[in-house]
Amino acid sequence: MHSIEQIYIDGQFVQPQGDEWFDLYNPATAEVIGRVRLADARDAKDAVRAAHRAFPAFSRTSKAQRIAWLTKLHAAVLARVDRLAAATTEEYGAPANRAMWGARYAAESFLTAAQTLEAYSFTRRIASAEVTMEPVGVAALITPWNANAGFICNKLATAIAAGCTVVIKPSEMSAIQTQIVTEALHEAGLPPGVFNIVTGRGDTVGAELSTNPHIAKVSFTGSTAVGKSIVRASADTMKRVTLELGGKSPTLILDDADLDTAVPLAVKAGFENSGQACIAGTRILVPENRLQDTVRLAKDAVAAVKVGHLQDADSAIGPMVSQRQYERVQSYIRRGVEEGATLVIGGEGHPDGLGGYYVKPTVFANVTNDMTIAREEIFGPVLSILTYRTEEEAIEIANDTVYGLQAYVISSDLERARAVASRLEAGRVIINGAPHEPLAPFGGFKQSGIGREYGVFGLEAFLETKAVLGALENVPQ
Repeated sequence: MHSIEQIYIDGQFVQPQGDEWFDLYNPATAEVIGRVRLADARDAKDAVRAAHRAFPAFSRTSKAQRIAWLTKLHAAVLARVDRLAAATTEEYGAPANRAMWGARYAAESFLTAAQTLEAYSFTRRIASAEVTMEPVGVAALITPWNANAGFICNKLATAIAAGCTVVIKPSEMSAIQTQIVTEALHEAGLPPGVFNIVTGRGDTVGAELSTNPHIAKVSFTGSTAVGKSIVRASADTMKRVTLELGGKSPTLILDDADLDTAVPLAVKAGFENSGQACIAGTRILVPENRLQDTVRLAKDAVAAVKVGHLQDADSAIGPMVSQRQYERVQSYIRRGVEEGATLVIGGEGHPDGLGGYYVKPTVFANVTNDMTIAREEIFGPVLSILTYRTEEEAIEIANDTVYGLQAYVISSDLERARAVASRLEAGRVIINGAPHEPLAPFGGFKQSGIGREYGVFGLEAFLETKAVLGALENVPQ
């Protein structure tokens, strides 16, 4: 049994002032595997004070010093990737391959930030002005349970590159992963107060960070509903806010695509991270006259997906993170049937031989874009197949959503795919299954968020712009 009894403030592991304990579960078995003592608003205030004290000195450090620290942070996390991956499988239910990818991604985030920082100029001349990019201040970093370590490390790496100090509020459901990451970060030897990690509930710790006057910026990844509440709470102190929120991503299979390749690719995009991913391509749009072939291929592709047996190399889908999430997915599957969609494969209940929080990978056909399963983010392995008659209609259906985080296009004609991509309302468009690019901006249109993360765009989200006039020589009077 895991017992996590400390948080991290001002360079030290300390016992929270909060006295609430939160049970941790193995989602593959639904068994309690540990507990974590939660911080409260008093702990959050202490963490903010520590970060506020550390900010003046840290904000003036050189690029070379920050790059050196980022390199140390990378090495410290990389040394723990095996432990971190194992914890991700145990605590979150990620298949082993996915868990290892996530652990390595967490470590690599620091090198990616160092690469961005190395090439970045904080001062430039614009006409008669000298323009300087300065650290925004103390940042609150609020991370979700579906990729806890990766979000902690990526957000922290970017903030450090910018010269900001931080208070991190990770999901309380990911406390084992957080503990391993915290131990690694501590080993890197940054000055006290530069980063602080306070595990607690959103309505206590999160609320304090959203309103505390010493927090200059909030970077949040999570649900759209919570993102909206953060914007409202932070308005009085005019915090800078970056939000990466929900999605209902479309996968457009164009009429020139090879379905034998396209349909399995679309299913894979929809089942990303066991479907518990804001970028999952859960709406598959296909030409009306190719529906039957698509349904047949989708059924075959899903039947071949390995569910459970998390340590197997070919395992692709794990359980939902919690009983609550399991029940949420079940309710959407019922709703799909009730609204008249055709159940192709899957359905309610557990897969054969599996308990815990596993759900059956599910595909619906004959879905229209006004159905609940096509409009709301399910956050599980449930896909909807919709049809279109013309390319114009396909683009219209794809854009007919309150979300706009990511979209996918599959076509045998790259120029045509690029033309379609240019008309989709999404922060990222993936053509023919392109790999992740950590230096490219990531974030959403519409209710999928505000601002961008990754690379230069992510770095500048932690910076303020200052223009100084009259500081340059030979400026005309």
